[in-house]
Amino acid sequence: MKISYSLLCFFVFTTIGFSQSKQKEKLTLEDGVSEQLAHFRKKQISKLTYGLSFEIPEKKAQSINAELVLDLVIADGSESLYLDFKEKTQNIKSVTANGKNIPIVHQKGHIIIPAEGLVKGKNTIAISFIAGDLSLNRNDDFLYTLLVPDRASTLFPCLDQPDIKATYKLKLTVPKDWSVLAGAYVEEKFEKDDFTSYTFGESDKMSTYLFSFVAGKFKSITEKPGLEMTMLYRENNAEKLKSSTDTIFKLHQQSLDFLEKYTHYKFPFQKLDFASIPVFQYGGMEHVGAIQYKESTLFLDNSATDSEKLDRAKLIAHETSHMWFGDLVTMKWFDDVWMKEVFANFMADKIMNPIFPKVNHNLQFLTAHYPNAYGEDRSLGTHPIKQNLANLKNAGSLYGAIIYNKAPIMMRQLEASMGKTAFQKGIEKYIKKYANDNADWNNLVEILDAETPLDMKKWSEVWVNKSGRAIFTDKIAYDAQNRISSFEITQQAEDRSTNVWPQIFDIGLVYPNNVKVISATIKDKSLSLKEAIGLEKPIAVIYNYNGFGYGVFPLDGNNLESVLSLKDEVARASTYINIYENTLTGNIAPTKAFDCFVKGIQQEQNELVLKIITNQTSAVFWKYLTQKQQNRAQKQLEEVVFDRLKTNLPSNIKKTLFNLFSSIAYSDSGKVKLYAIWSKETVISGLKLNEDDYTNMAMNLAIFKHEKADEILNKTKTSISNPDKQKRFEFLLPSLSKDEGGRDAFVQSLKDDANREKEAWVSVGLANINHPLRQESAQRYIRFSLDLVDEIQRTGDIFFPKDWLNNTIGKYSSKYAFDEVQRFLKENPNFSPILKRKLMQATDGLYRAQNIKKETE
Repeated sequence: MKISYSLLCFFVFTTIGFSQSKQKEKLTLEDGVSEQLAHFRKKQISKLTYGLSFEIPEKKAQSINAELVLDLVIADGSESLYLDFKEKTQNIKSVTANGKNIPIVHQKGHIIIPAEGLVKGKNTIAISFIAGDLSLNRNDDFLYTLLVPDRASTLFPCLDQPDIKATYKLKLTVPKDWSVLAGAYVEEKFEKDDFTSYTFGESDKMSTYLFSFVAGKFKSITEKPGLEMTMLYRENNAEKLKSSTDTIFKLHQQSLDFLEKYTHYKFPFQKLDFASIPVFQYGGMEHVGAIQYKESTLFLDNSATDSEKLDRAKLIAHETSHMWFGDLVTMKWFDDVWMKEVFANFMADKIMNPIFPKVNHNLQFLTAHYPNAYGEDRSLGTHPIKQNLANLKNAGSLYGAIIYNKAPIMMRQLEASMGKTAFQKGIEKYIKKYANDNADWNNLVEILDAETPLDMKKWSEVWVNKSGRAIFTDKIAYDAQNRISSFEITQQAEDRSTNVWPQIFDIGLVYPNNVKVISATIKDKSLSLKEAIGLEKPIAVIYNYNGFGYGVFPLDGNNLESVLSLKDEVARASTYINIYENTLTGNIAPTKAFDCFVKGIQQEQNELVLKIITNQTSAVFWKYLTQKQQNRAQKQLEEVVFDRLKTNLPSNIKKTLFNLFSSIAYSDSGKVKLYAIWSKETVISGLKLNEDDYTNMAMNLAIFKHEKADEILNKTKTSISNPDKQKRFEFLLPSLSKDEGGRDAFVQSLKDDANREKEAWVSVGLANINHPLRQESAQRYIRFSLDLVDEIQRTGDIFFPKDWLNNTIGKYSSKYAFDEVQRFLKENPNFSPILKRKLMQATDGLYRAQNIKKETE
C-alpha cells in the first residue's frame, strides 16, 4: 500500500513525536501549546533568531506576504521540530530546512519539520507564507500587532511559549506615507514606487508575545527627558497635545529612574519608544522597545481631573515597570503571568509617591485595587492568584482583577510582613539572577525565604494558591465601668473552607475628641487584642482603618454614619468599601447603604473617596434597589448631586459629581437640566467639560429618550473633530437608536467577527443596548449573548470575553435574567469551565440581587 510522504509525516509525528525510541515519552500533538510540547521544545531548542519580512499593502483587505528565516540550535537531530502557526494551511507557500525543500505538513496549528531535514547543532528553517490577520489589528490607514499571550503564532510561524526567548531581525515594507515602529532601531530605509522598506537592526532578546510593530499614518515626536524616546500618535486636539506631550515623556523617564534605583539594574533594552493608538484594546502593552497605549488615556486636556492624571501616570509606570518585570525577567509558563502583572502594578504604586507628593498613596492604592479585587473574589467564579494552565491556548482566561488587583494587595501584605528593606533586597537578587531569562513563583519564594524568618511557603500557600477572602467577626465585652474587658477577632473563609489569611491591619477606636489606632496582626483563625483591654468604650469601632486588611469586616449597622465624621481619608474610603461589601453579603439593607452614600456625596471633599462613593451609589441604585425604591431614590439623588454641583467646589470634585449626575438624570426634570448643559445653555461654574464629555451626554440623553434625541445625536456626530472618534461614534449610533429595529440590527451584526474587531467600541455599544432603562426590550438578547461567548473567547483578545459578559448579562439584576443563565447552564453541561468562571464573575451582582431584593420585598 502506497502512502504519501505528508500523510506518513502526520501519522508519525502526531503519535511518536519525541523520537522513534520507545524509551522516550511520546508526544501527543494537540491544538495550542501543551505543557508537554513546551517542556519538550525547551530541552530541544536554543539560540533562536527570527528573520521576518512583511509586505503591507495599501488596502487592508489585501493579503500580507511574509517570509521567515529562523536560525536555531537543535540539541538532538533525531527529533522533529514543531513550529506553531494557527492559520490556514493554504497560507503556507513553501518550507525549506537547511536549504532543502520539504513537504508542507500542517496539523493542529503546527508546522512539522521532520527529523530527516534537521541536524544536531545549527539549523535554518525558511518559510514563505501569508501573515495571519487575527492579531494584526488592521485599520484603513494603520495597523498594530498585539500578540499576548499566544497570538504570535496567529501572525507568523514560531515557537510561541514564553521560556523560549529569541532576537528578531525585522523588515517592513509599507505605503510611502506610513510611519513604522518596532523593537529595534531602523538601520536601512529604501523607497520604491509607492512603498518604503524599513530594515531594523537585531532586537533585544524577548519572548514571542513581546514582539511587535506598528505601521500607519502616524505623526511622531522625539524628546530626550534623559533617555531619548520617540512617540507615534494620531491625536489631533491641539490643547491635549500641548498639555500632555512633555508630561508623557517625563513620566516615562521618572519611572525609569525609580526602577533603576530600586532594582539596582540599568534599563535593560536598547530603546524605549511608544505608540499611542486610538482603538487600542487595553490601557497599554509592554512590548520591548515599542510600548503601545490607548490614546484616550495618554492625552488629557485642561478639564482632566487629578484622578485621570494619576491613572495616566500609573499606566505609564506600569508598562515601564514591565521592562524589568516581565520583559527582562519573564515567567516560565503563563500560569505565572500574575507575577509580571503584580510587580508592574506594585512598582507603579511606588513610583507614584515622588511624582504626586500631594496624593495620599495609601488611599490611592486602596481605591485602585480593593473594589476590583473584591468584585471577582466574592463571586462564584473566584480563583487563586496562581492558576493551573495545561495549554497556552487558554492563557487569556487567566487575566482579570485577581492578578491585577488582589495580587498587589497580597504583595503589599508580604512586604509589610517581611519589612521593606528585606523585600527590596530579595527583589534585587531576583532581577540579577534571572535577567534575560525565565523564572517562576517558586524561584522568587526561594530568594525571599532567605531574607526573612517568615515561612514563605506556608504564607504563599493561602495567599497565592487559594481563592477567596476572610469574613471577620468580633466579640467585644465591657466591664461595669464601660471599659473593654476582652476583644476577640475571628476570621472564617467566605467559601466555608479552613483557609486562614495571615495579615496586618489597623483598628480605629473612635472617641469624641480622638481616635485610638491599634495594630492587629492576625496569624491564625482568631486574635485576642490585648492592647484594647482597659480602654473606654468607643463611639465606633472602625476596622481596616489603614486600608491594609483584605476581607469583609464587622460593621455596626445602626451606626453607619460614623463614617461621615472620620477625618482620615483612608479610613473613610475603607469604611465606605466595607459598607458596600456588607450590603452584598446581606448584613446591611441596600436602602441604608444608599442613604449613607448620598450623605457622603453631599460632603466628601476628596476626589478618590468621592469616586468610590459615587461608583457604589450607582451600583446599589441600579442593581439592588427594588423598582419602587429606585423611583423614590432617583429624584433624591438627582437633586442632591445637582445642588452640590452649583456650590463652590474644586473642578475635579465637580467633574466626579457631574459624571454621576449625567448617568442618572433620566427624570423629566433631569433631562431638561442635562440637555441645557449639553446645549451650553447652562454653564456650571468651575465644571470643565471636553468633547468626550459632550459625546457621553448625548449618548445618555438618547438612552433617556429625550424628545430631541435624533437631533442631539446628529449634531454630536458633526461636531466631533477627531476622525478616529467620529468613526467610533458612527459605529455606536445604531446602539443608541430609539427604534428597536435599529438596535436589533446592531446586536445581530455582532454575529460576524469582523464587526467585533473594535472590541472597546463593541463593549460600549452593548452597554447602551443593555442599559437598565432598556432591559425590558433588550432581555431577549441575553441568550444570544451567552450562546456567542464561546466564539468571543476564540476570536477575541484576552479581556474581551469578560467585557462581553459584563456588558450583556452583567448589566441585569432581574429574575428573568437569572433564570436565563440557569437555563443556559443546564442546556450546556459541557460549557467551558474557564468561561463559566468568567460568567460567574460577571453575574455576581445578578445572583446577589435575587437574595437582596427578595429580603427587601
